[in-house]
Amino acid sequence: MVPRAGRPRGAPVTDHDPTTQTDGSAAVGVAAAETAPASSDAPNAPNAPTADGGPDVARALRVGLSEYALSDEDLALLEGRGDEDADGDGSAPLPVLAVVGRPNVGKSTLVNRIIGRREAVVEDVPGVTRDRVTYEAEWAGRRFVVVDTGGWERQVNGIDARVAEQAEIAIGLADAVMFVVDATVGATATDEAVVKLLRRAGKPVVLAANKVDDQRGEADASVLWNLGLGEPYPVSAVHGRGSGDLLDACMAVLPPVSAVGGPNTPGQRRVALVGRPNVGKSSLLNALAGSQRVVVDSVAGTTRDPVDEIIELSGRAWKFVDTAGIRRKVRQSEGADFYASLRTQGALEKAEVAVVLLDASEPLTEQDTRVIQMVVDAGRAVVLAYNKWDLVDEERRRYLEREHEVDLVQVQWAPRINFSALTKWHTNRLVPAIDTALASWELRVPTSRLNSVLAEIVSAHPHPVRGGKQPRILFGTQASTKPPRFVLFTTGFLEAGYRRFVERRLREEFGFVGTPIEVSVRPREKRKK
Repeated sequence: MVPRAGRPRGAPVTDHDPTTQTDGSAAVGVAAAETAPASSDAPNAPNAPTADGGPDVARALRVGLSEYALSDEDLALLEGRGDEDADGDGSAPLPVLAVVGRPNVGKSTLVNRIIGRREAVVEDVPGVTRDRVTYEAEWAGRRFVVVDTGGWERQVNGIDARVAEQAEIAIGLADAVMFVVDATVGATATDEAVVKLLRRAGKPVVLAANKVDDQRGEADASVLWNLGLGEPYPVSAVHGRGSGDLLDACMAVLPPVSAVGGPNTPGQRRVALVGRPNVGKSSLLNALAGSQRVVVDSVAGTTRDPVDEIIELSGRAWKFVDTAGIRRKVRQSEGADFYASLRTQGALEKAEVAVVLLDASEPLTEQDTRVIQMVVDAGRAVVLAYNKWDLVDEERRRYLEREHEVDLVQVQWAPRINFSALTKWHTNRLVPAIDTALASWELRVPTSRLNSVLAEIVSAHPHPVRGGKQPRILFGTQASTKPPRFVLFTTGFLEAGYRRFVERRLREEFGFVGTPIEVSVRPREKRKK
């Protein structure tokens, strides 16, 4: 479930909140520690709230757990063994290999063969790939970047023309080019036009004769000498035949360090642009990059592969990922849409923050709420971005505010910006919102301060008595960040409503703007004497 929205401090408790019990014998562990003496008869005494944190205070707060059975996992959690991720190094830029060719010659299948996994979207119809998509690969101990491109065609209009433009840009930004030709068809007029394009670019070219599944097909591949690009390397992208010789040839022409690629900056923040189709994800990426980085068209579902782009904003380098629009539930998708949805989920898992784009000019849809739920379930920081604000009139704004308050009540903690990717109006507000969400996503609360707040919570609103028993909170600790995860050691199970109540109060005290938080419970029993 999406975490519930926070309640303003001092506001009355709703009917969903637990009510204070009048049974004086039902003490709550952390709250009771405020008045209990520090003795062996009062195990919760060390949990008394304190103003300042520190190692001594943290150790004192744990004394209350000494009489309870704790597992090795519990002890590791309480000791706070490291959980932070390490960023990559700042090595020199990797050489770039662009894979080009006309539509449906097997470029994406060959890319999957090179990187060793099914990453690029593949379907047995022309034109599945539209943008230029980068992947890291390794061969013979050398790492490099391979760029998958859409099919290049001449004298085309509309979206096909923009796809061809992206392929040409990929050639210009590559250190070497792999030109893929269908050996079963032979050189076509389009292939010969690509050859002229490659000669003008002046980049080293390796000719791949694809779809050569056996020795009989090698005779067809030899005909491609006529293209004048040197030796054609027969290869089967589907079966892997000849791929080793092809990659050896590529390594021979790739430089050790890229002459065109940007530096590998350590610590780049990873931002995923997600949303349903046609909400303006690609338009926003182009607006931030200041150039036509990805294909944009009025037809919904233009983007199919996640597209990475390093953009400098506010003096820092950011890694933005444009993803395919999520049409419906993944299991109900078909063909390219199915694989595009899987790639979107994979890109979201690799991101740190997700900018969820919503169409401000249209009512909120079930797809929008599903996308938001997917981001929260993935544990990523969240920014809600309402695009197409230039199309919103005064009446629509009133309805929009109502939609935000009612339909998105469970993510009121997410920062919101209104902008227009087309006119670039207020796009400069995106970075501050992302910074706010990431700061909360990485926030760590001192253990002493956390237990002080828990004491205030349960003293004012203890857990309701159920079946003659009232669970007590013994101790609380933050298990990890990214997103913040809290673990409460208790004497019994806490109801879901009470956990949501604790979560709301934690948001009130510590903020957590733009990040989901998790509150889990570990009931523990006293050791048997």
